[in-house]
Amino acid sequence: MSAQRLFIFYFSGTGNSRNVAHWLAEEAQKHSFETHLFYVAGLETIPPEVVDEQSVIAFISPVHGFNYPPVMLKFLSRFPRGKAKVLLLNTRAGMLIGKWVTPGLSGITFYFAGVLLAIKGYRIRAMFPVDMPSNWISLHPGLNAKTILFLHQKNKIRVEEFAEIVFSGKRWFKSLREMIQDVVIWPVAVLYYFVGRFILAKTYYASNSCNNCGLCIRECPVHAISEINGHPFWSFNCESCMKCMGNCPTKAIETAHGFVVGVYLIYAFVASVFFYGYFTQFIPIIQHPVLKFVLNNLIFISILLLGYRLIHILLRFKLVNKLMIYTSLTHYKWWGRRYKALKLKEENGFGGY
Repeated sequence: MSAQRLFIFYFSGTGNSRNVAHWLAEEAQKHSFETHLFYVAGLETIPPEVVDEQSVIAFISPVHGFNYPPVMLKFLSRFPRGKAKVLLLNTRAGMLIGKWVTPGLSGITFYFAGVLLAIKGYRIRAMFPVDMPSNWISLHPGLNAKTILFLHQKNKIRVEEFAEIVFSGKRWFKSLREMIQDVVIWPVAVLYYFVGRFILAKTYYASNSCNNCGLCIRECPVHAISEINGHPFWSFNCESCMKCMGNCPTKAIETAHGFVVGVYLIYAFVASVFFYGYFTQFIPIIQHPVLKFVLNNLIFISILLLGYRLIHILLRFKLVNKLMIYTSLTHYKWWGRRYKALKLKEENGFGGY
């Protein structure tokens, strides 16, 4: 690439994409690029020279539900038209078996973003997934320190190798080898965007270990947390980026697994009565597959929202608080190791560790 300006736009919760952004910037400096980093959450203005034909733009974001999170998708949708070269990167859920890094899944991440930017006039030059440590301890046990360090070291080398390729003028599209599996899971990505993320947003709560420091409220990148009834309260704006859980100084933020099970049992009873009981005799149209799907989700989310409100009122009672704590897998050491990406040392404005 002959361009000498690199603009990196990234979103990050626990720091994976932030680290990749800094590694890429560090390598760009070695290739004499004038490099600028921007955190997209809350970014209001975009320098006009970004879209110039001689610029290179890198978009880096975690994968949430096999797609970029809404905050990044919204940013891309309002990004101005231009002719710059574009590098698309994502950080996805990496694990470790022995010394084999199990790859995550990108889903429709690159395809949707690539088409959107191509329509705006940009030239896509690379699609590069980075299998950083998975941070979704709501869904799986947290990774240990040895695994986290190994994955950081391994992926830093991969980013350096990738940078050497694209900054020497070549393209990188090896991720397209995964197209079949990415296409297969596209319905999951769509369902997560319209339904799944709202469900996850209503699984977080603060236990009685919370000291009301307000850190989670102040540092939420999308301002999704407020204080209600003396407890942090997560709105539907939550991106499930896990920053609040990873940064809480008292580890008070938990995922309410027991609460979700209770909500599902109530939903199952209501749905069985609504769809298979008395109502079907008078409203047969509710058995239409599309309508039934929509109503099913509306019923579940309604019960979840009402239950979430009720629980936050009842958390003032010790019995309810203890019940929530002991039915939350994230409360237990064998599951709930909090995750934050390894901190970077500042070297030439960017850095290693």
